[in-house]
Amino acid sequence: MKKIFSILFLSIGMCVFSQQVENIETIFNDKISIRALELYDNKVWYTGTDSMFGFVDLNDYKNQKQIPLSQKKLQFRTLAQNKNSFYAINIESPAYFFKIDKKDLGTQVVFIDTVKTAFYDALHFVNDKLAYTFSDADKDQMLKLAVYKNGNWSQYKNNLKLNEGEAAFAASNTNISSSKDYMWIATGGKASRIIRLNLKNEKLEVFNTPFVQGESSQGIYSIDFYDDRFGVAVGGDFTRQDANVNNIATTDDAGKTWKVQASGQNAGYMTCVKIKPGSKGKEMIAVGDQHISYSSDFGKTWKKISDEKGFFVCEWIDGNKIALAGKDRIAVMKLKF
Repeated sequence: MKKIFSILFLSIGMCVFSQQVENIETIFNDKISIRALELYDNKVWYTGTDSMFGFVDLNDYKNQKQIPLSQKKLQFRTLAQNKNSFYAINIESPAYFFKIDKKDLGTQVVFIDTVKTAFYDALHFVNDKLAYTFSDADKDQMLKLAVYKNGNWSQYKNNLKLNEGEAAFAASNTNISSSKDYMWIATGGKASRIIRLNLKNEKLEVFNTPFVQGESSQGIYSIDFYDDRFGVAVGGDFTRQDANVNNIATTDDAGKTWKVQASGQNAGYMTCVKIKPGSKGKEMIAVGDQHISYSSDFGKTWKKISDEKGFFVCEWIDGNKIALAGKDRIAVMKLKF
């Protein structure tokens, strides 16, 4: 019986992790660091260092365009979109909120945050008319959000106070996620928690997590939610990228409680996680700048599928292709099952 069970277990394990990387093709090269991607019109859109914004056409990789959003050497780590426009915010103060028209790529600054501590980590559209962006807190440690409503940006007034040393990471524009009923923000540093906003009544709640935390480099770097209940969080410690304890967790109750997964049994620090569309949360991809990893069992176990380095952000193109970006390049990874 033991032998039969072992063979059966091995067979199941091989089935669970049967996916492999067919190829990773670089489709864009430049001296630019990219930490934010969007897909639109069968193109990969990006923002990066030195104020750069552009696209690569997935139908014809030679069809590319890059434009500066500003004559200043601004650093962008955010990008989001609604039906008609892209929006991007630079890190550091003053923070300029750029609107880019999808038809002609005309740009304009529609909001400016001049507070010295302004540092916007992520930007996310809940729907065409509602978006949120999260900045590092002021000295008073109050939660700092800006909200897009009715076509305008404004500061989101609230009384939620963060812990001392609690902030967020502008690693991949993915420490914000949303569903029909909720919007979530992941923090890190001295405390790594989940802030949940009820989109119906605008009530804010904060939940502790068992994630690695306590140092400024530790915590949750990226989250993604499949629906109102199931979500995944990844991260770790960017100063110890091989550390793999308490750096992955999942929730089944809308972010109230989190269960650590694959602790000590994953490839380490991760900056971005994305659930595969249509998989109901079962399949997901994650990147750190030292590896690419994959889970096919709701984030419980992980397999390193590539040692490719220098990727910070990823996005599913379809069921077996993923756009990847990071240091000096954008690539398309194709999986085979």
